[in-house]
Amino acid sequence: MLLDLIRHGFSVETVAGLASSIFVVFCTLPIHEYAHAVVADRLGDPTARRNGRLTLNPLAHLDWMGCLLIILVGFGYAKPVPVNMRYFKKPKADMAAVAFAGPLSNLLMAFLFLILYWVFGLRVSGDFAQILAYFFYYAAYINVSLAVFNLLPIPPLDGSRIATVLIPNKYYFKIMQYERYIMIGLFVLLLTGVLTRPLGYLAGAVMNGLSRLAGLPFMR
Repeated sequence: MLLDLIRHGFSVETVAGLASSIFVVFCTLPIHEYAHAVVADRLGDPTARRNGRLTLNPLAHLDWMGCLLIILVGFGYAKPVPVNMRYFKKPKADMAAVAFAGPLSNLLMAFLFLILYWVFGLRVSGDFAQILAYFFYYAAYINVSLAVFNLLPIPPLDGSRIATVLIPNKYYFKIMQYERYIMIGLFVLLLTGVLTRPLGYLAGAVMNGLSRLAGLPFMR
């Protein structure tokens, strides 16, 4: 990430980390939003399709402030996919499914990148292979971080939409009235590092579990 590059200077790891964060912003973050759009569309809501969000084109999904946060600290967000619960047969359950699709896509991509990390780290020799191993490791870590971050039950993150299953409508919509102010507070907590440390511990635990699972075929 960019802050690591500023703090620690140029190295193979810091440059690979910055490159992977840019890769995530333009290549995997759109998949997160596309997953939301696909599930919503399959469940009967055409809103995302009508708004041009049923696409992998990154320009349709990127929120530049959220992207900047990913490049700076590894946690961030994209432009939320519009969803209209009135189209769903089971509004709360279907909304939760739509919300969970995004973080799930991040975890699946992280698992794939970790397999590539093990391949280039153990099965391919050479300096370039090691650079690619670093790249895929950091790409996996950022995807795990995005999944963990987005599962927080804080508006407008995916976790808040999953929480609709548990929270009565009157309380949920009351909280959503303050979404803009909550987002500003969230942004401040990320930039000051107050939130990044506990999120980092949680993301690290998930990362370790996925890495061990992905590395099983390579262990002897």
